[in-house]
Parts: sequence; structure tokens; C-alpha cells
Amino acid sequence: MKRPWAALGLVLALSVIMPRHADAQDKKSNKPVLGLNYPNPFNPQTFIPFTVGGYPDCPEPGKTYKTSITIYNVIGQVVAIPVLRGAAGGQNGATPLDHVSLPCGEYTAWWDGKVRSNGREAASGVYTILLEQDGVPVLRKAIVAK
Repeated sequence: MKRPWAALGLVLALSVIMPRHADAQDKKSNKPVLGLNYPNPFNPQTFIPFTVGGYPDCPEPGKTYKTSITIYNVIGQVVAIPVLRGAAGGQNGATPLDHVSLPCGEYTAWWDGKVRSNGREAASGVYTILLEQDGVPVLRKAIVAK
């Protein structure tokens, strides 16, 4: 670089002009969060922590969110729909998490490790957990090990 002072001046000028943070960082998000399932790898069951509605900030208190969790195998077939663990969000425990209305909060889903179509234990391998809140998807991998 032939003019290092010009480059340094440009960097300093941009640091003065640029805002310290973006406006989007100030707005609280109501995006869902899918935690790490435990145990992972697992056999025969696993627990899946997740939050809905931007918990713990809850930017829209009182609003409910259509929430679903689906387990897929590596070829994209639906393997299972976990159930809500315990009584939470006005729902009974063991409610399948398929388009359930939940208020902002922290929840746990439970999967017994069985395939819903035949009731047998899922084979060893990698599975995808899909959390959807009002159409917003969040993915995470889970491993069944036998």
C-alpha cells in the first residue's frame, strides 16, 4: 500500500461516522430458541428444552404462538412428534407438540425414542429436531446410539 496514512484516515473517519450498534440490536426478538437435547447421544429417550416468544424478555406478553416440534430422519421422513413435558402454558402434560398455542415461556419436550408409525425404537443414527413457532423454523441435530 503506497499511502498507509490515507487508509488509516479512512478507517478513522468510518469509525466516527458508523453507529456503535445497529437499530435491530435494540429491538427484542420473539424468535424461538431450541436448546440442546439431553442426553445426546441418547437411548431410549431424550428431553428437548425450548423457549417460545423471545423468553425471558417476552416482547409481546399475553400473545400465544403456534408451536410445533417434529423429529425427522436423514431422508426427511417424519419419525415422531414429541410431547410437552409437564403441565405448561395452559396445556396438559403429554400434549403432542403439533400446532399447540403456547404463551411466551420456557418449556421441555420429551421424545420416547420410538417411531410413530410402528411404535418401535428408532434406529441408531442422526435425527433432525425442527422447532417451528408461527412458521419460524429452528433446527438441531440429535443422535440415537445403541
